[in-house]
Amino acid sequence: MSQDDRSQDRILFLLKTRGAQTAAEIGARLDMTSVGARQHLLKLETAGLVESEDRRQGRGRPRKCWRLTQQGHGRFPDRHSELTLELLRSTRELFGEDGLERLIEHREHASIALYRRAVDGQRSLRGKLAALADIRSREGYMADVVAEARGGFLFIENHCPICAAAMACQGLCRSELTIFRAVLGKEVAIERIDHILAGARRCAYRVGARPLPVGRSSRQ
Repeated sequence: MSQDDRSQDRILFLLKTRGAQTAAEIGARLDMTSVGARQHLLKLETAGLVESEDRRQGRGRPRKCWRLTQQGHGRFPDRHSELTLELLRSTRELFGEDGLERLIEHREHASIALYRRAVDGQRSLRGKLAALADIRSREGYMADVVAEARGGFLFIENHCPICAAAMACQGLCRSELTIFRAVLGKEVAIERIDHILAGARRCAYRVGARPLPVGRSSRQ
């Protein structure tokens, strides 16, 4: 792989994990000049992997921001998508929707057990989320945890390695939320605020401790 290819792969990964960026922002993050970043972006644009849009902020000139195209997102692996889709189709044909739901439920129970072992021993919510992000990243989700200024956290997944399967069977996405809630516990509130299948570039969840019931002391 040439140096140019490596630089362009780094740019694609940055746009995948951080969203739209200007050439100057890309250059600063990847230790290259903005001119160099722009040259790579133009090559990636010609290849159909990135596209730009002008974003106006305040009264100044609009900023040209670069983002991945659908083809660019396709450069990141969707785990065994054809095989998975065929298995889903076969399950539907042989066992109907009830059989498919049982399959999802079985996967759900297995994932809950695996993730609970991963977060075992973590006392803080941040620690649990970091452990969960680690195992999800190893599964291909490019997961990250970001603290919010108002309290709580964002649990972010920049990639969905089962996207094709999730599009064919949206019960898989519903199951993901059930899994996270079971692993983090009843004292933690979690809601999905970004969803790849709804057109967002990532899936993101807002996570925080549930408010204590009225009249209950935090010392109890």
